Amino acid sequence: MAEITSDLKDTSDPPDLDALLAKTQGALAFDLADARLYSLIGEIKYRQGEKAEAYQLFDQARKLSKTEILALQRLISHSIEKNDLSKAVGEIDVLLRRWPDQFQAIGQGIPTILSQAEGYQAVLTAIMAGAPWRPSLFAGLSDTSEGLDAANRLLLDLIGSATPPTKGELSGVINGYISQKKYESAYRLFLFSLTDEERKLGGYVFNSTFEPGTGGKPFDWQVRDQSGLEVTFAASKGAVEGEAGAMVRFLNTPVKGIALRQYIELPPGLYKISLAASARNLKLPKELFWSIRCVDGSGEIARLSISEGTYNRQNLTQNFVIGSSACPMQLLRLETATIAESWRFRYIGTLVMHKLSIERLSS
Repeated sequence: MAEITSDLKDTSDPPDLDALLAKTQGALAFDLADARLYSLIGEIKYRQGEKAEAYQLFDQARKLSKTEILALQRLISHSIEKNDLSKAVGEIDVLLRRWPDQFQAIGQGIPTILSQAEGYQAVLTAIMAGAPWRPSLFAGLSDTSEGLDAANRLLLDLIGSATPPTKGELSGVINGYISQKKYESAYRLFLFSLTDEERKLGGYVFNSTFEPGTGGKPFDWQVRDQSGLEVTFAASKGAVEGEAGAMVRFLNTPVKGIALRQYIELPPGLYKISLAASARNLKLPKELFWSIRCVDGSGEIARLSISEGTYNRQNLTQNFVIGSSACPMQLLRLETATIAESWRFRYIGTLVMHKLSIERLSS
């Protein structure tokens, strides 16, 4: 069987199908109950153009072994061709439960299945029932425009179900839209995915008071895991006076890059960014600042620098303009001005940011 399978997979040297058929049928005489042999004979018949007989052999293989991989792959394609999409999804479920690494091999047929009501409902029912291939499904759909729209619809239908979307699923589809520059679709999915409690945190800056328990998705706070600092969020309710918000503790080492970031969507207009912050023994050898940039990389729109020292609830503000030229989405980042990680530039102390907000001003 290994030899026959290898010959069938050899694309550089087309096999002698008649010889392979004789060899496979000869092997069948030694084991009439081996599903793999029926699949191989079916595959040879399929390639010889005898498809009706081939599908009978694939069906026979499945009667002997429900998870026979080659038979399943061919029968999935056949069910899609016949527009029997519920059956195709059932066969996909069997295949991927036994052979989870085979998603890529059958993934091309998924958009076709999802494009029709029967197939869409079958897939939705399967993933609601806990299909283990759900992560692979969303990862695969996030690669194309057609797939993203299907994934978006699935996620919206899962909201409020017993198996709601995960942060990873939502982030993957939102980031897929962003990579394709479909910013409105990305932001709309984020808004629709919010719970009733999360909607209370809305604004031009989502969760402007850094309440814990959300985070991770685009358009919400994303914390970068890096050496040299620790970032923690403390709830305003029950927090020690002055300590609610995002606490950034510097560990007496160089810090290069971004600590916090969030995608935002500001239409053209005049704005003010405001930060209420406290600090203890904060030493900044290079600038520490919030920046706002266009996601298309066209440059910095605004910068709000943070002060050194020890202070309590200092208020910092900066006005800025989003022009009428193309800047449909922006990126808000807390970053340092360090270029090279020299030990001469060590960041020390603690910064607590109580609230970071953006408001639109009348022109």
